[in-house]
Amino acid sequence: MLAIFGKKKVTDDKVSLHFVHTTLEVVESGWPEVAGFINDSPEFIKRPNLDPDDFGRFLMIVIAGNFNYIPKYFEDGHDKEIIKGCVEQYAKIFDIRPEEFALKVKKYREFLARVNMPSKNTLYSMSRGIFHKYDLNCYQEEYFASLNTPNPIFLKNMNEIMVNFLWDWSAFKEKYKVV
Repeated sequence: MLAIFGKKKVTDDKVSLHFVHTTLEVVESGWPEVAGFINDSPEFIKRPNLDPDDFGRFLMIVIAGNFNYIPKYFEDGHDKEIIKGCVEQYAKIFDIRPEEFALKVKKYREFLARVNMPSKNTLYSMSRGIFHKYDLNCYQEEYFASLNTPNPIFLKNMNEIMVNFLWDWSAFKEKYKVV
């Protein structure tokens, strides 16, 4: 019963603002570690040499993946309002129109769904998205390169990393009530 009274009330706008700034911070600080992991991954026969400053595609994958989870945790239009608020915030940050950013996110979401067919697991799609967006196929051994698919060991390891870039909306909802 105390949990009900202890929840802090937040608006859709506050949730959006918090999501945007926290995601940007986590991706910017986390990408060098992810790039380092990929560069040192023993599943590649050649070192990919990903740039620790080139996190744009990674950011879009993280945003698209997280947007897929929002409707599972929020109803009554809050999901749409949170996503809309996030799009508006990102558009301001990147100095583009919200419609342009929304289209970019839509294309990334479609891309993630396509590279992960027939699975609908968002986490797996994010790992596969990184593999394809950073053109990692050419660094693999010939067998996996000829299949144009990530080495399953690499994919499993990426899944373990990518889980750290997904928001824990269950924990958020335990602490906050969106009004």
